Amino acid sequence: MISINTNPAASAAAYSLDNVTRNLQKTLSRLSSGSRIVSPMDDAGGLAVSMRLSAAVRRTEATQSNVSNAQAFLETQDGVLKSAEKVVNRLGELTQLGTDVTKSTSDLALYQAEVNSLKAQLGSLISESFNGVSLFTSGNTGLNGTGGAGTEISTGTVAIVASQDGTQTINITKRDLSWVGYYTGTQGVTGAGGGMIDVTSITSAKAAITAINGAIQAIATLRANNGAEQSRLGFAADVLAINKTNLEAATSRITEVDIAEESAKLARFSILQQAGTAMLAQANQSSQSLLRLLM
Repeated sequence: MISINTNPAASAAAYSLDNVTRNLQKTLSRLSSGSRIVSPMDDAGGLAVSMRLSAAVRRTEATQSNVSNAQAFLETQDGVLKSAEKVVNRLGELTQLGTDVTKSTSDLALYQAEVNSLKAQLGSLISESFNGVSLFTSGNTGLNGTGGAGTEISTGTVAIVASQDGTQTINITKRDLSWVGYYTGTQGVTGAGGGMIDVTSITSAKAAITAINGAIQAIATLRANNGAEQSRLGFAADVLAINKTNLEAATSRITEVDIAEESAKLARFSILQQAGTAMLAQANQSSQSLLRLLM
């Protein structure tokens, strides 16, 4: 039926053209943004899941930063322990030199002057810190002979979150460097005197060798425990890196656009839009046949 008031062919063509245009615009938006979910109506469930995954990625990144800072704390601590080791080794050299029977009293006094200076340096190492957090404790709890050589008895801890959901924490230890001070008789260390380093005589220098060995064992224990904690943090960092990679991959599958697929859709919708425009124009011209019937 041909009528004046309605043009069903034009209406159908306009409806089809409108749908194609909307799809074309959506494809263009996806390609230009790189995101498959341009608006919530594209994938409401996927959007909710991707938001949770993205939040988990951000928390994982923050946790990685925490672990890295903890590793830096322990690395700084070990650096100070290395310095303490060098000082104690030098004290050992001076102690051994003090056992030389050819040295005069004045020679031994000069050795003792360096010994006192090195002991003061050991005392200053105890106060070292990392970003305002003390690297060592100096409570000396247990310096009553019950702990044994190099045993860590009084230690403080710094807890860090080692998982993005906050369920796992790892304690890094403020090592008790005062044990070294105990064996070397460092000034300013409570309980100092367990092994005074005195090289003013051959007899006292020989006796000090035992104290030096105790100090070396103490540092060895402290560094070994530090290394164990660094190793654990290294494994924690590996797990976080793997988790982050997997979370990002899962988020990508939900939110990121498939360029190849959307490019194919773009070509198809572009052709359909051109065809729809042409057909709408043709349908609008069909009413012109009515004029010929009326003439």
